[in-house]
Amino acid sequence: MLWLRSLLVLLVWVSFTCAADWPQWLGPTRDGASPEKVAAWKDAPKVLWQKPVGEGNSSPIVAGGRVYLHSKVKDKDEEEVLALDARDGNEVWRKTYSRGAGKFPYGNGPRATPAVSDGKLYTYGITGVLTCWDAADGKLLWQVDALKKFEAKNLLFGASCSPLVEGKAVLLNVGARGASIVAFDRDKGEVAWKSQDDVASYSSPIAFGKGKERQIVFLTGDGVIALDPADGGLFWRFPLKDALFESSTTPARAGDVLLASAITYGSAGLRLTTKDGKPAMTEAWKDPKLTSYFTTPVAVGTEHVYLVTGTTPNPFARTPAQADLHCVEAATGKSLWTRPKVGEYHASLLRTGDGKLLMLEDSGNLVLLDPGPKEYKELARSKVCGATWAHPALAGGKLYLRDAKEVICLQLDE
Repeated sequence: MLWLRSLLVLLVWVSFTCAADWPQWLGPTRDGASPEKVAAWKDAPKVLWQKPVGEGNSSPIVAGGRVYLHSKVKDKDEEEVLALDARDGNEVWRKTYSRGAGKFPYGNGPRATPAVSDGKLYTYGITGVLTCWDAADGKLLWQVDALKKFEAKNLLFGASCSPLVEGKAVLLNVGARGASIVAFDRDKGEVAWKSQDDVASYSSPIAFGKGKERQIVFLTGDGVIALDPADGGLFWRFPLKDALFESSTTPARAGDVLLASAITYGSAGLRLTTKDGKPAMTEAWKDPKLTSYFTTPVAVGTEHVYLVTGTTPNPFARTPAQADLHCVEAATGKSLWTRPKVGEYHASLLRTGDGKLLMLEDSGNLVLLDPGPKEYKELARSKVCGATWAHPALAGGKLYLRDAKEVICLQLDE
């Protein structure tokens, strides 16, 4: 029975490693949530390791015991992908590739977060280059210059859509006419389907539902759209256009309400329904004051969403930019309480397995909150890194952060 014992050990190990992964934008379920519990700390979380990293706002991901990062190569029109051992930060492999020339406001490094699925790593660079790598050794498996292929114009701040692996495809908001949303074959890079005429945004897609009710949702530069993942057919559309063309947040779902937001538009709550056996929606509410810049809202339960509002940069303004945290009633859009000044423009939100919120302020402060509809309740706070716009990754009791200089691993489960 030795083989059976070995098989059980292997299954337990596989289950553990999968549970401990943060393999894509916004984590294992792509909603900013982790199954891991986080206790309030008395002393600042211990730094286990820290390593220099190149320029970029792309967030770290964790899969199979490795941390993956996407960055710009200094003084070159190249980007690099780095794989580190999650235990000690030692380099496992590093690969570079050429990209188009370009200078962008607020940084020239990648903004989209990679995704790992079935042993493959997918990255999307700031100039629109989509690449598939072997996650084990960094071998380049295929590459597509998506903007060039579909003759799409790049955005002011650069391509930012974090790839979504859905079934046999990798999905992106490319933003070309007739190819706003493109599904690439995950193994070969060939086009599986393309859909819609929307211009691109800085937002990333989500997917939810089962069977015929499965839908992929994008906040494009023109609005919120839901597509059939099988062929890109349009299920529904809601017009949501940012006056500055800076739609950046990922839509968030709380029960049967989908929340979408942009910096000049405010927020809208869309009630998810079905019509004629297909996914549909109706408008539930709008609030022009809930102006989320590029912080993706996070739901806690089905009744409440936590959202960070921001202000647009204005060099002539007498008051500084300010990001505020709100507890919002999902069904009505009512802001139940507000915590002002949680950041300048941004603060990342992450829901833990025991219903708490981790908030990483853009100044580098890490905060643990006990969320509730009555009041803001802070449990712990520590300065953990420099200024950052990257979302943290929680995996195996450790939090992985990225600022302008380093990737940092913190111990959270002690």
